[in-house]
Amino acid sequence: MSVRKTSAPEKQSTIRRRSGRLSTSAQKSSYFEDPHDSDETEPAAKKRRKATSKRETKYEEESEDRYEESADEAHHDDEQNEYNNGNQEEEEGEEEDDAPRKVVILPLEKLRDTGGVDYADHKVHRNTLLFLKDLKANNRRAWLKSHDGEYRRALKDWQTFVEIATQAVIDVDETVPELPFKDVFFRIYRDIRFSKVKTPYKPHFSAAWSRTGRKGPYACYYIHCEPGSSFIGGGLWQPQASSIAKLRRSIDRHPDRWRRTLNEASFKKTFFPKIKASAGPDAVVKAFAERNKENALKKRPMGYEITHRDIELLKLRNFTIGTKIDADFFTKDDVQESLADLIRGLCGFVTFLNGIVLPDPGMGDEDDDDDDDDGSGGDEGAYET
Repeated sequence: MSVRKTSAPEKQSTIRRRSGRLSTSAQKSSYFEDPHDSDETEPAAKKRRKATSKRETKYEEESEDRYEESADEAHHDDEQNEYNNGNQEEEEGEEEDDAPRKVVILPLEKLRDTGGVDYADHKVHRNTLLFLKDLKANNRRAWLKSHDGEYRRALKDWQTFVEIATQAVIDVDETVPELPFKDVFFRIYRDIRFSKVKTPYKPHFSAAWSRTGRKGPYACYYIHCEPGSSFIGGGLWQPQASSIAKLRRSIDRHPDRWRRTLNEASFKKTFFPKIKASAGPDAVVKAFAERNKENALKKRPMGYEITHRDIELLKLRNFTIGTKIDADFFTKDDVQESLADLIRGLCGFVTFLNGIVLPDPGMGDEDDDDDDDDGSGGDEGAYET
């Protein structure tokens, strides 16, 4: 039997081969790792750090939601505690309050007697004036709320008067359109946000007519009904800077037009009755500037010399005029005729101002020619130096 030659068994390697399934990560450079760290512990450490990172990210995302939810829950708990505390205090108060309850009876509002005089559309009733007088003495929300019936009756009385007066104004000045009451009437509620006087109501009724009602860039006619402080007037109250610039340019270039307008017979008789005819036209100009000096500039307007002939007119920022009347003026039977006479005296002045600020198409030929003049006026004249 032949002997089969067999090879010696191979010596088992002392180095254990690592399966690719045991580690999927490549070895890191020894420049960045500690050489004493084992390879087997490293993947586990990496795996733990990776899992921790995910948990931290998830925690951060969830924590934002929890913060918002906890804030809402805390707010709800606070409200619930306040509610419970309030109920507890009420219950304690009920237990302590053994005295008999008092019932306060508020009398119903009784409207003021008419005094045998019926309300009429064309005039104001005396009860309306008495209401305004009471409102001035009791300028509080609680008082007006308890006198709501009297207020509504007075407001309705003023509305019917203004609606009739609107037609009287239109008959004098055809440029004024027929507008509804809400567009010419000023409400009695005051804006007290930036006012030192905190009374909530105006103790007067008023209305204004212009081409755009009580608002807008046009000069207007204004009536003011207040016991002891009633007046009728008109003009431009605090116009825009561009309008003031146009007015100053007109004063500078056409002083004679201003003197003719301010010295018109009916206007002068109504609003400057104390000025004598022999005083000259400059007397009315001076008086007009004096009437409007409250809001005037302290210094000369930019672009004009202090030695200008009409420097006082150039300083003005209001161009208004008015005359005081007795409150009983509104209660007379002929009040509409008297009002029309006053509006007629104002009409020339209002028309003159509107022709400067917003001239009608085809009516501003002379002003267009003036734009080429080398006068000292300009838009910058509306600002103070």
